[in-house]
Amino acid sequence: MALSNIYKFKPFMSLARCYSSAHLVNVQVNNKTGISVLTLESSPVNSLNLELLSELKQSLSDLEKNHSRGVIITSALKTFSAGLDINEMYKPDLDRCKRFWTTLQDVWISLYGSSFPTVAVINGAAPAGGCLLSMSCEYRVMVPNSVIGLNETQLGIVAPQWFTDTMCNVIGPRKTELALTEGKLFTTNEALNVGLIDEIVQTKEEGLEKANEFLKKFVRISPVARSMSKKIIRGDTLQRMVQARDADLKLFIRTVTQESVQKSLGMYIEALKKKQTA
Repeated sequence: MALSNIYKFKPFMSLARCYSSAHLVNVQVNNKTGISVLTLESSPVNSLNLELLSELKQSLSDLEKNHSRGVIITSALKTFSAGLDINEMYKPDLDRCKRFWTTLQDVWISLYGSSFPTVAVINGAAPAGGCLLSMSCEYRVMVPNSVIGLNETQLGIVAPQWFTDTMCNVIGPRKTELALTEGKLFTTNEALNVGLIDEIVQTKEEGLEKANEFLKKFVRISPVARSMSKKIIRGDTLQRMVQARDADLKLFIRTVTQESVQKSLGMYIEALKKKQTA
């Protein structure tokens, strides 16, 4: 019997939403399995700016509406995601900055609380926001010779409570405390040892195979029962964030506009420019 007949899955071939001159997110759906591959393709390093986050938000919403049976998130680039775009926070336009942050909140709520199972195939570096996207998934595989972690303190920024909660739920409070205060970026092997990822894969292609194997475990499990079980585990974290999202936005704007933070961001941008021209 076809999967769509068992679970009333609404098949569709692909999704691609565009908020600029080029697609930033591409979604391909396997109609036989109902499993989708969501690929970030915002050159050069999938920095999470307002445009990419907006497209990611819409793609996740479309997948939810179409009753996806599972979603794999990966990158078309050598970097999984370099994290939040510093340019959104440096000398910001406040209206855009507010939309940027609320859209990030929406993306996290949609991904962390999705009814469908999720896997991150981390095929490159995933600092800060890239780490957040990865941790929001239920299973993570990662290629060798890369890094992942919440390194905000190295920029003079404090990771928001919901970033911290997400990491705590993955590796526990003690390891999270050490990681956040240091702003640590874990190597692939270190990430496996602390439980930040579940498997090491040699290539992105192997990662996609492992992701499909994980998601196919749920083929004969009731999607409703699976989703409700997930919400029991993640519900308190989601509720805390949703209830505090207005306060979280105000704290972000207050923090990012501080002179000391602006100075740190400016120094970081200059360091990146020098590295690119070296």
